[in-house]
Amino acid sequence: MSVFRHSAFRYLLIGGATFLIDLGLLAMLHQVLDWPLWLATGTAFLATFVFNYSLQRTFSFSSRAAHGNTLAKYLTLLAFNTGATILIVWLIDQTGWGWGIGKVAATVATTTWNYFVFRYWVFAPGPRAAAQAPNSDETQAQTR
Repeated sequence: MSVFRHSAFRYLLIGGATFLIDLGLLAMLHQVLDWPLWLATGTAFLATFVFNYSLQRTFSFSSRAAHGNTLAKYLTLLAFNTGATILIVWLIDQTGWGWGIGKVAATVATTTWNYFVFRYWVFAPGPRAAAQAPNSDETQAQTR
């Protein structure tokens, strides 16, 4: 099986692009426009929502689950991740390490748990779809 066909590789590729957009927005809002750190962090994180959701759903996980269902789950996770990101960035900034290190730490944490939450909850096939076609990376690679 090719590494390029594995959902984890595609997930990290899209996640990396999302991180770069998020970090750039955070730097612009906080450093250039002088927004408070908590507001710049939350705004930048939320601004990447459409990009990340769309590409993770279609490219990373090839989800055929009901769109409304996946969107509701994604928004629930997004709310949790937004709070966690703001808190992690702020806490690490308070240590003197700076908001950049905080953003990297928050990204590592959310990236780790998000892969599993995306694969097994947000973009997982519904019961009918799972019964019709297993959703493993190996099965998907064999059918392509």
